[in-house]
Amino acid sequence: MLIETRRKLKRKRTSCLLIGIGILIVLSIGVYFLPPVHSRLAWRLEALTSQIKFFFNPPEDVVFVPGQQTTGTPLPAATGTPTATLLPDLPTAAPTLTPTPLPDAVKLTGITYSSQCNRWNYCGAANLTMALNYWGWSGNRDDVATGVKPGENDPNKDFISRGETDVNIMPYEMVDFANAQAGLRALYRYGGDVDLLKRMVAADFPVLIEKGYYQRDTSGRISWMGHYSFVTGYDEAQQVFVWQDSFPDACDDRDDPAEVERKGRDNLIAYDDVLDAWRGFDYVFIVIYPADREAEVMQALGPWADWNWAAQRALDTARAETAATTGVEQFFAWFNLGTSHVALQQYADAASAYDQAYTIYPTLPNDDPQNPKTILRPYRITWYQTGPFWAYFYTGRYPDVINLADSNLETITPPKTLEESFYWRALAEYALGQYDAAYEDMRKAVYYNKNFQAALAKMQEWGISP
Repeated sequence: MLIETRRKLKRKRTSCLLIGIGILIVLSIGVYFLPPVHSRLAWRLEALTSQIKFFFNPPEDVVFVPGQQTTGTPLPAATGTPTATLLPDLPTAAPTLTPTPLPDAVKLTGITYSSQCNRWNYCGAANLTMALNYWGWSGNRDDVATGVKPGENDPNKDFISRGETDVNIMPYEMVDFANAQAGLRALYRYGGDVDLLKRMVAADFPVLIEKGYYQRDTSGRISWMGHYSFVTGYDEAQQVFVWQDSFPDACDDRDDPAEVERKGRDNLIAYDDVLDAWRGFDYVFIVIYPADREAEVMQALGPWADWNWAAQRALDTARAETAATTGVEQFFAWFNLGTSHVALQQYADAASAYDQAYTIYPTLPNDDPQNPKTILRPYRITWYQTGPFWAYFYTGRYPDVINLADSNLETITPPKTLEESFYWRALAEYALGQYDAAYEDMRKAVYYNKNFQAALAKMQEWGISP
């Protein structure tokens, strides 16, 4: 009898313990998803998830091998593409640049600082906010994100959590937002240089550039990633630009906004360092401006006001750098050559250039010989730049489009994803007659960005619903 009683008490204690653990787990999950707690802990959970995935499947080991074959009839024009501004109409004729002496130093004032801390992948949103605020726009980084990176279309998630899935904002998305939703004008071009940046800033037009750099990521590894920078000044004596950093010290001080702003404001970066980092993005730049100052912008831009001239200049620069560089810089040069050809709608030449870039990529060592803890291969490059998809699709190389999208998605850790990869894979699948797969992928593209106009238009064309 005594033994049986003890057994019952033990079972009761065990049951109570299990119930208590269950309640604790439920409460912990509930507390975790409270916005103040989630914003502080979610990135740590993501870091752990990334570390586990990258340990077993390093993304830098994913290698895309072009098939170099045409399976369909090349398309003659870039129609139904993610942006209507690939070859934008110029509002005025592009003026010839008249050299004028520039001040020895310029530092623009009136900058309202915005960081990307405590948000997911807000580099583009934060920097665009600073550029728009400079011209009197009253919105904030969340207003920008609502338009350009709304994230996963899941009504059960809060706004911040939905935005976790979208890892990048394209330059054309930023330009379209400024033009359509902020009451300002904007343009982007390839092929910028140091003198152009100085001239624009001296004319009171700060510039957004996209550059690459090696930074510790959420997996704890140092690897190449893209980062927008808002250039607001320069100093000839020091040979530096002044820029606003939306991600100072990787937001280590995320809980102290004042310290984040102190570290992020008015940073200095050498001209040569800008060029080295800018190379990874074909020297792309964005200018935001009020409509009534358009003539001044065009005058300051000079020949860069013309899209084709700027793209050709970028192409000439890239071609020269393919011969003058080695290693990862040569990979960037060949990639840029492809991007510049795409900007000029020269898709066959672009495909050949990208083929060469992807031939170089697997020859690069995983680790930087000079910095063994740094992942040298820039595996994220097609997170940010979709030129290879354009080139392969518009030369009828549909299997390459699909394989590149597969490789791209393999390098990313869910729930993060790349709606552009789903979009291009869907187009290629449709071209190959794989309609069910195409419909599924196009729906995913819209699910992860409900404002993805090209995907929405394609769904309407195909007669399918989200």
